[in-house]
Amino acid sequence: MQINSAVFLKSCARQADLPKSSLPEYAFIGRSNVGKSSLINMLTGVKGLAQTSAKPGKTLLVNYFTVNDTWYLVDLPGYGYARVGKNERARLEQRIKGYILEREQLTNLFVLIDSRLDPQRIDLEFIQWLGENGVPFSLVFTKADKLSKRALESNMEAYRNTLLQTWESLPPIFYSSSETGLGRQDLLDYIGQINQSV
Repeated sequence: MQINSAVFLKSCARQADLPKSSLPEYAFIGRSNVGKSSLINMLTGVKGLAQTSAKPGKTLLVNYFTVNDTWYLVDLPGYGYARVGKNERARLEQRIKGYILEREQLTNLFVLIDSRLDPQRIDLEFIQWLGENGVPFSLVFTKADKLSKRALESNMEAYRNTLLQTWESLPPIFYSSSETGLGRQDLLDYIGQINQSV
């Protein structure tokens, strides 16, 4: 699939603010500072479309982008660390879970994982929660350019082995680099294949 257009649509603080549309939605989520905004900009080919920040927890709303006028790319707040108070953190968690569990248009959730790290408990718990709730998702290992090919494969294999301790089969797994564009076409083609089948 090729990207012909990608534009910001709106930011939503409540379920009631979400677009009244039947277009398929592909949402991206991960721990704070996993490189989510950079990946979105790389995928769409629009520099600065999603706001990047050195500060974790920048995305606090559900941000919608219209792609090719045929589907939505949804930027969700990161889970885990965010520089907000306890009450705001609870609202963020409610906002994320409300979208994931209640949004019928959610076609696939891309869970971003920092490829440089060992399997993190917070990621594993979130993935387990998705499985328990029957949410369709894929894994995207980010920042692949920061590792040698051997180290990347080793880390991804460690993740697979950890998941297989509790999962009978694994979701689709991708790796990417926002710096080099690695994985871009694989992710876009995967979205395109799903769009053709829905």
